[in-house]
Amino acid sequence: MLHTVVMAGGSGTRFWPQSRNAMPKQLLKLVGDRTMIQATAERCSQLADNHPVWVVTNKALAEEIRNQLPHIPDDQILIEPAPRNTAPCIGLAAVHLSKQDPEAIMLVASSDHVIRPDSGFVNTINQATTLIEEKPDTLALIGVPPTRPATGFGYIQCGQTLNASHSNCFQVQEFKEKPDSKTAQQYLDDGNYLWNCGIFVWKVRTILSAFSRWEPEIYKYLMQISDGIGTPQYDEVLKQSFPEMKSESIDYAILEKSKDNLAVIQADFEWDDVGNWNQLQKYYPIDADGNTILGAHCGLETSNNIIRTTDDHLIATFGVENCLIVHTPDATLIVPKDDEAAIKKLVTLIKERGYERFL
Repeated sequence: MLHTVVMAGGSGTRFWPQSRNAMPKQLLKLVGDRTMIQATAERCSQLADNHPVWVVTNKALAEEIRNQLPHIPDDQILIEPAPRNTAPCIGLAAVHLSKQDPEAIMLVASSDHVIRPDSGFVNTINQATTLIEEKPDTLALIGVPPTRPATGFGYIQCGQTLNASHSNCFQVQEFKEKPDSKTAQQYLDDGNYLWNCGIFVWKVRTILSAFSRWEPEIYKYLMQISDGIGTPQYDEVLKQSFPEMKSESIDYAILEKSKDNLAVIQADFEWDDVGNWNQLQKYYPIDADGNTILGAHCGLETSNNIIRTTDDHLIATFGVENCLIVHTPDATLIVPKDDEAAIKKLVTLIKERGYERFL
C-alpha cells in the first residue's frame, strides 16, 4: 500500500512577519484559499482510496497541524523531539510505516511547496509507484524540468532511460549543487538536468536497508525507536534516541551514495518552493504600475511594490517604489523588495534587541 509522509517541521523566517515560529510558512495561506499543508495533504489524498497520510513535525506545530488536518489520525502525526534535518525525519517515519505495513511504498513530500496541476502530480506519483512495484529495490526521485536558470535549487543530471516502458524515467548520472547563474543557464540549455524538488518514492524496507548500509549509526538509533513503538516506553526512547542522530539531509546521507539503485522520474507538473515574498507575484495580479496588492491599499506614485495587509487595515503610500510592505496585527515590515537578505538580517536584529515575542 502507498503511504504518504509529509515533512512539516520547518520554521523559516523568509515570510516574516506573517510567518512566525508557531505559525511558519506551511501553516499559512500564501497561495490560494488553503494553507500550504492543507493543499499538500489534499493533493496526496487523491492518489489512492484509503490512502494513509503521515505528518512529521515538531511539538510546537503539532496542535495547529491537528486543527488544520483533523482527518489525520493522531498516531499518524509524528513528533520530532529535536530538529535533525531530513534523513532522521524520513527514518523516523520509515520505522513507523514498517511496523504498520512492512511492504509499504513510501512517498515523501514537503508541506510547503506549490504544485500544479494536482492531476499531473497524481500521474507522476502513479508512474513512480509502478516503477517501484516492478523494481522494488529502486530509490526514486522526482525531478522537475527547469523553467529558468535558478541558482537556489539543486539539480539532477539524467543518465540513460531505464527502459522503453518508462521513457521519462532515468538513471541518475550525478547530483549537482546549487549552481551560479552561468552554470544554471548551461543546465537549462542542455536540457538534461532536472530540479531536485525533494519528493521521493521507495519501499520502506529499501530505505531502511539503505540506512543500514550507508548510515549505520543513524540506523542503530532508528532501531531503538522501532523497538519502542507501541510500548509505554516509546516517548522516552524517542526522546533519548532521536537527538543522538546526526543532523543530515537524506540527499547527502543516502541518495548520493546509492547510485546503483537510484532513478529519477521527470515530473508532469509545475513546482515552486515559494522561497520568498517576491515569488508570490506569479500567483497574484500585477496592476498597471507593477504592484501586487493583497488587501486594502490606496497609493499615489507607487510602483513595483508588494503590499500585503488585511481588508480592515488600510496601507496608504506616496512616492514608494520597489518595496515589500507587510502588515500584521502586531508587526509591520518595510524593506527593499529585491533585497532577499534583508528579512533575515532584521529577524536576527529583532532577537538581539529582545523582541522575540514578535517572532
